[in-house]
Amino acid sequence: MKILYFAWLRQRVGAGEETVDLPADVKNVGQLIDWLKTRGPAYQAALSDTSAIRVAVNHEFAGLDAAIAAGDEIALFPPMTGG
Repeated sequence: MKILYFAWLRQRVGAGEETVDLPADVKNVGQLIDWLKTRGPAYQAALSDTSAIRVAVNHEFAGLDAAIAAGDEIALFPPMTGG
């Protein structure tokens, strides 16, 4: 699975993207975020407030309950405002 990090999430995690092999019990976005938090203090700090994170699964906005699979591309980014 390819995970992309944008804006301050990229800065806090320390990478713009990474490829990971998911544990078998990670089946949705919320479980993915919970698993990522276990990967170290930088992930824990970056992902601690899920209300401040938006997610896209294969270029489609998704909620925490959205199903994910091994070949998916997951993008994590802060809410965006426009004007």
